Amino acid sequence: MTHFPQPHPQRRAPRVHLGGSVLAAIRLEDGERAKGKLQTISVTGGLLALNQALDHGDFVEIAFATRSGAVQGMAEMLSPMRQFPNGCLQPFRFIALGDDDHRKLRIAVDAVTDRTFTGSHASQFAPQRGV
Repeated sequence: MTHFPQPHPQRRAPRVHLGGSVLAAIRLEDGERAKGKLQTISVTGGLLALNQALDHGDFVEIAFATRSGAVQGMAEMLSPMRQFPNGCLQPFRFIALGDDDHRKLRIAVDAVTDRTFTGSHASQFAPQRGV
């Protein structure tokens, strides 16, 4: 079953700041592909560092890895926040995630949020080494 993330009007979903440490693969409706780096992620959307801004309102497929497994979903691109000579920061919001993808994303975000609260800096988004 597909999950359609809905923002809660009184409370923002917890954000996890990744600082560009996680690569994301993006596929546009016309089949074009792009790569970006996740700066921030939540169960409702995130912020990408891109080489070139995508159009506001573009529907894309986005995929990235977590320690709980790969997450893939449909998203809508929002207006770029900041433009740089070599790229931009652009937010997106999830519009549809499979139940397994939503579960893996929630587990990863919750684990990082819990570790940040307890003072540990390990990330559920960083690839495991030596495995």
